Amino acid sequence: MLNPTLALHALLIIGLGGALLSSSILAGATLLLAIAGMVLSARKSLYKTGWDKPKELRLLHFSFWFFVLVSFLSWALEGFDYEGGKTFGTHARFILFWPLIIAISYARVGARTTFAAIGLVSVSIIGIFLVTIAARQGALGQVMNSRFGGGINPISFGNLALLGGMLTIVGAMFFVREKRLGLAILFFIGGTAAVLISMLSETRSNLVALPFLLVALVPLLSKRLRAAGLVVVPVLVAGAIITSDRMSNSLNGLLHDGHLDSGMEIRLEVWEQALNMLGESPWSGAGLGGYTHRIEAEVAAGHLPAHFLDCCTGHAHNDLLNNAATSGIPGILSWALLIFIPLAIFARNLTSRHSATAHLAAAGCMISIGYFLFGLTEATFNRTLFLTFYLLAIASIASAMFTELSASYVRNRARKVSATIITKNEENHITDCLKSARLVADEIIVLDSGSTDRTVELARELADVVEVTDWPGFGIQKQRALEKATGEWVLSLDADERVTPELAREINDHLADPDADAYKLPWAVTIYGSRLDFGRSGRAPLRLFRREGVSFSDALVHERILIPSGRKIKTLRGRLTHYTHRDFGHSLEKSAKYAWLGSLEKHRKGKKTRTMIYPTLRGLMTFVQVYFIRFGFLDGAVGYLTAVTYAQVTFNKYAGLWTLDRPARFEDS
Repeated sequence: MLNPTLALHALLIIGLGGALLSSSILAGATLLLAIAGMVLSARKSLYKTGWDKPKELRLLHFSFWFFVLVSFLSWALEGFDYEGGKTFGTHARFILFWPLIIAISYARVGARTTFAAIGLVSVSIIGIFLVTIAARQGALGQVMNSRFGGGINPISFGNLALLGGMLTIVGAMFFVREKRLGLAILFFIGGTAAVLISMLSETRSNLVALPFLLVALVPLLSKRLRAAGLVVVPVLVAGAIITSDRMSNSLNGLLHDGHLDSGMEIRLEVWEQALNMLGESPWSGAGLGGYTHRIEAEVAAGHLPAHFLDCCTGHAHNDLLNNAATSGIPGILSWALLIFIPLAIFARNLTSRHSATAHLAAAGCMISIGYFLFGLTEATFNRTLFLTFYLLAIASIASAMFTELSASYVRNRARKVSATIITKNEENHITDCLKSARLVADEIIVLDSGSTDRTVELARELADVVEVTDWPGFGIQKQRALEKATGEWVLSLDADERVTPELAREINDHLADPDADAYKLPWAVTIYGSRLDFGRSGRAPLRLFRREGVSFSDALVHERILIPSGRKIKTLRGRLTHYTHRDFGHSLEKSAKYAWLGSLEKHRKGKKTRTMIYPTLRGLMTFVQVYFIRFGFLDGAVGYLTAVTYAQVTFNKYAGLWTLDRPARFEDS
């Protein structure tokens, strides 16, 4: 019986590896992987394994479906035009991103499989080149002196061949770190050969992209070799430019005659048309098919030469301007998110101490950078081959990176950790909280402020120190707990929080050899049956710190941990699950309590609110921040409810401050 995991690995390797052999191979493998992902999603197979869905992958998913959404709206606004429908049919493939993530994550595809698939891209490029020479009866000179396209558009072939070759070199560097020198040498030879073959396409965007792709390799070098690497880059680029007849001729024409070649002149005219369309309809654009119709109309009117019908009706030969012309400002935004969200996520992991994670991050950065630069002179996301390769490559590399990252937390903690928790009537939470804290803590300290339920009794079964005190406010109470801690490090928790197993492994791994003096732990609020990854839950409160010299502020509510200046603070990835409300009634009760305490705290500090306009504006700003700026809308209906709740809390806090100042004003009058 076929092993489903092996089948998914094979599909990925075939899809990426065969991309340049046939777009049908790439499309077919991508579709089969997506179907498998849909089946696994329906059965919740991946979630049953304990998969802690990374919020970064959800953010990537948003960048893909938002692009599709904008494309669909643009098509709809133009009345579902036939030409626009063909473009939307290409863009719609991006909706397969999440099923691909599910399938690849379920198969636990890691760096080795991903780089094996990428390595096959270079093998296929070399194979295409050799077959072409053989078909021309060994006429190497003939092949070398013409624009080589491997049977497809030379621009598409050249761009993807360059990217495939550079990614293969990243794979070679990974295998060097893995001490698999034989594979490393093969990958380096294959990647270098693919890069050289890509230059035979005479695609000028390759020469623009090459230095940036080479620079992306530098973080993977040892520190003593990085300076040398930066010196080598311009030498290699200069050599590539000198050996490129097409680029040399373009530069000579520009420098000696002051003229651009015909290709660039045509592109400039096309870009001007695209900008005109954006200016005429900045919020909607001309529609997915509007660009084509506009060029055809301009040619028919005699405003553009007839040869534009052969080269320039499909797109504007620039990703940014093409999206601007067809979808307006929303199109610009969708393109930017599609490029820069993946780039930001991969770039954050470039310096990971874990070799596999760092190399996958470099590969992901290369793809985003490459597509950004290729898109300066080509509409990459309007070409099926380009778009599908981007879809599968980003999905596979991102999924593999987070699989590898989760598996990298293996070191044993060497420092003593004290967990501190303050409580009052938390019998529903305290046991689970203490059990989760024990995954990290050697010592657990509970300070209770007069619980009338079984909180203290339950705490004594699991905690090392349990004391009952009065209630002076959050800040002072947490300071009291801190003063009882004896560990070198302190984990400060609330009773309604849980340390997830993955976060515990990450903490223990980091504390084996700390790279910071304090760590922020990302929240994952769990409420009304949903876990929130964005919005207000997207915050990462400071909870883990080296005890020496640290104290809590004396605030009644929303206390702060005061870290001595000069100490390094980092943010971990794992989630600190926060069961903030039992039900909606509890939410209203708790929100009102915190709002009023916030009013009292601001009044104690001498803050004033002179009109009700200010509370209203602050409430609206809170909603915008939580729901839009922090991507709270990605958490669905519960995300909306949470944004409204936080807006209400903000309004109530400042409205309460306004009421506190009213008696004084009345007396003064």
